[in-house]
Amino acid sequence: MAAEQAADGYLFDLYRRYIGEPEDRTDVYVGFGLFLGGIGLAIIGLLLFLWGNTFEARSGGYFAWVGPAYALAMMALPVTMLGIVVLLPSERRMLYTSIAGVAVTIGAIVGFLVAYPDNWNGYGNDYTVEVIATYAVGLAGITASTGAALIAHYLDMAQQADVVAIEDDDTDDDPELTDAEIQQDIDDAMDGVELSWGGVEKTEHKRLNFSSDDLDDVSIDTDAGTTTTRSSGVDAQVNGLKGLKGGETKETTSQSTVDDQTAKLKELREQQRAEELATADDDGAVDTVTKPFSGLLERFRDLVKRN
Repeated sequence: MAAEQAADGYLFDLYRRYIGEPEDRTDVYVGFGLFLGGIGLAIIGLLLFLWGNTFEARSGGYFAWVGPAYALAMMALPVTMLGIVVLLPSERRMLYTSIAGVAVTIGAIVGFLVAYPDNWNGYGNDYTVEVIATYAVGLAGITASTGAALIAHYLDMAQQADVVAIEDDDTDDDPELTDAEIQQDIDDAMDGVELSWGGVEKTEHKRLNFSSDDLDDVSIDTDAGTTTTRSSGVDAQVNGLKGLKGGETKETTSQSTVDDQTAKLKELREQQRAEELATADDDGAVDTVTKPFSGLLERFRDLVKRN
């Protein structure tokens, strides 16, 4: 928007600020041209009047400068008001009424230049009343059309303000969200997000799991590797009570790793298998040595039973 305003120029910036968005670029240029031109005519007429009063009253130089000054002043007001009508987003009939009024005033100004000063204000044929009446009719038409254009513009702005106020009221009437709806929105937003206590994302770790079947044949000495600590003194007992309450805890960190523990389990299992094999060998050797004697003993028992 800023770039567009800079490209259009300062006049369009003024138009948007005080009137609104222009419908036609020509209206903006013509309207500001007539408005500023009317102000310029009034300033020039004032300067000419001041310069004419430097001459002797009712002299040739006086009338030569004062007559055009009056004409420019009479022309300045209708032109300025026509510029206002052109600038405002009014209906075409108001614009046509203003143009007709300006045309009537121009005719009156021409009559003034013809009548002044010989037939003006009690001199000659005195066309003062006719010229002033004609000028007044044209100025009344311009005034009426300008006032109608201003009223229509202000009514349009008021309607737009009412529409904006109604839209704001409709927005304010929206029902407020309940706590249940807010909680539901939070749950929907957090759906699919895996978080643990403290807001820390879950991470997957590799853990070493042992099956109970693998340790069925292993006998583990529960007393191995345990030490009994006896505390002496009040300080030691107080420290022990604090540890039970959770105020102070002692951490025991194993110096061995998982690999070391696995190696010890394998060593223990191999030792157990070796002992089983040794026991089986001893039983076979005894059977081999005692088997002949046992056979003879069985035969001797049979002979005794026969006798």
